[in-house]
Amino acid sequence: MLVFDRLIGLAAPQAALRRAVRLSDRGKAAEAFPLFTRSAQKGIAEAEYRVARCYLEGAGVPPSRSEGTRWLERAATHGHVEAQTQLCALCIHGLSDGAKNDGLFAENDLTEPDFEAAVKWARQAAEAGAPKAQAMLGYILTYGPEAMRDLEAAHQWYERSAAAGCPEGSLGYALSVGQRTNDEPSRQQMVHHLRRATEAGLPTAIYLLAVLTEQGIGVAPDPAVAAQLYRRAAERGHRSAQLRWGLALLEGRGVEPDQVAGESWLRRAALAGDAEAAALVGDLYVRNGQLPPNYTEAAGWYRRSAEAGHAAAARALGSLYLTGAGVTQDAEEAARWLRISGEAGDQVSQADLANLVLKGVGGAEDPARIARWFEQSAASGDLVAAFNLGLCLDKGIGVERDEQQAADWLRRAAEGMAEAQYMYGQMLAAGRGVAADLEEARSWFSRAAEENLPDAQVALAEMMVNGRGGSRDPARALKLFEAAAAQGHSGAMFALGALYAGGHDLPEDRPSAQHWFRAAAERGHGQAQLMLGRYLAAGVVETPNPVEAREWLEQAVAQGIAEAQSDLAALPASSQSHQPLEQTAPG
Repeated sequence: MLVFDRLIGLAAPQAALRRAVRLSDRGKAAEAFPLFTRSAQKGIAEAEYRVARCYLEGAGVPPSRSEGTRWLERAATHGHVEAQTQLCALCIHGLSDGAKNDGLFAENDLTEPDFEAAVKWARQAAEAGAPKAQAMLGYILTYGPEAMRDLEAAHQWYERSAAAGCPEGSLGYALSVGQRTNDEPSRQQMVHHLRRATEAGLPTAIYLLAVLTEQGIGVAPDPAVAAQLYRRAAERGHRSAQLRWGLALLEGRGVEPDQVAGESWLRRAALAGDAEAAALVGDLYVRNGQLPPNYTEAAGWYRRSAEAGHAAAARALGSLYLTGAGVTQDAEEAARWLRISGEAGDQVSQADLANLVLKGVGGAEDPARIARWFEQSAASGDLVAAFNLGLCLDKGIGVERDEQQAADWLRRAAEGMAEAQYMYGQMLAAGRGVAADLEEARSWFSRAAEENLPDAQVALAEMMVNGRGGSRDPARALKLFEAAAAQGHSGAMFALGALYAGGHDLPEDRPSAQHWFRAAAERGHGQAQLMLGRYLAAGVVETPNPVEAREWLEQAVAQGIAEAQSDLAALPASSQSHQPLEQTAPG
């Protein structure tokens, strides 16, 4: 039989090709390949295409991408439409099997695309009527290099491909329709074509149909149907679908909740390169349900996500380095990740890096970088950025110090931020960058105090006690100090002690005064430590306690409160605490 096959190959290339096709169809690839080769060497395009497929698929011959591509080019040059179509796919995605053209709309390219060659072969095959090539030509004209793009022509090629029943054409046409119009008939048409592509099993089409079904675009919203579509696409390797299916399982959206399975699918998406999925897995380890958080595991997932460009994950990783949770505490490494996140536009990271710079951490270019971030955002009307830019100008961070400009930006931010209202009030009260205006300062403090900002409550209360910028109102001041003290403000606690000590048109209440002096002293307030020491030494509320009084006065001295020195000197020597000497047995 082999001799007969060889004679056919020598005598009639077309007959050899037909014989090779029959052998190939019967699974005898090793016997078919020599016949395909002999026919191909005679310039028969179909044979050249078959040889290319043998090399690309490793059928009857060791696989070879280079040999397969070489024979595809020969067949395509001789006008073989399928060869032109598959060669176009190779140029776009480096696919090894023409049946895998769903990669046309996949998320990951396997090789660097060669659009110049791809458009050449796609156009030849498309004009010859090949539906799959028409879909690929539409793809190139939509997503190829800017100079090649022609959305109107792409729409027409997609339409021709879809009309011929090509699933890739239906997918492309659905996307094109969605980009062109947004009325209800267009949305329904988009759903119709996505369903056709979904019936062919294209993962991207299944995923997009799930998104539309979940959101009720062009179809009635149905979380259960959407969840099953996400599952189908996820099982076919679509990583965005794996993310959505994982979230559906975690949150019970359209499906029974399953925490273990949900996390598993998020992991699969993350390992496939989905940065959002990796960040979510990191979040799961930070929260970790009923178990203690696993910051080490979280750091690994945040790093994977951050390295893929996820700004929030970079911020989270920077925060772990700041606190030393799951990683070695490292302020410079924290600054590095906050810098990356900040460059991606994450405003929380920008502010966190700015705070690190104030502490002397970060690179030499960070101050200017931070100021630039805030200026860009502030110019677009962002109030938080305007506030931060005002602080940079006030402190000279990354820019020349300019109190007048600082006041201007803080005034803008004050229209919507309590912190800015307080800071602008401070500048008005001190006459920094603006003319001093105590009445106006008091007004801004009042606005911020209404937002429950402790510093503003204290500043307004002090003005009310002293009658600055308006009438005196000790009773109202007392309420404001209490509100700030409830939030842990040590200055407010000290002020309450001073008010209850008497002399401010309020009933004297020495036990309450000592209570608040102690509360502030325990939070490190130097003046409160001095006053508490005096109360304890004199026995203002209870029996004198010179030993404890000395402890508080010494703490006040350590904080630089000079008055505490004379109070310490006045205490009896017996108030000094002594450690007992160790008793030793006689030798």
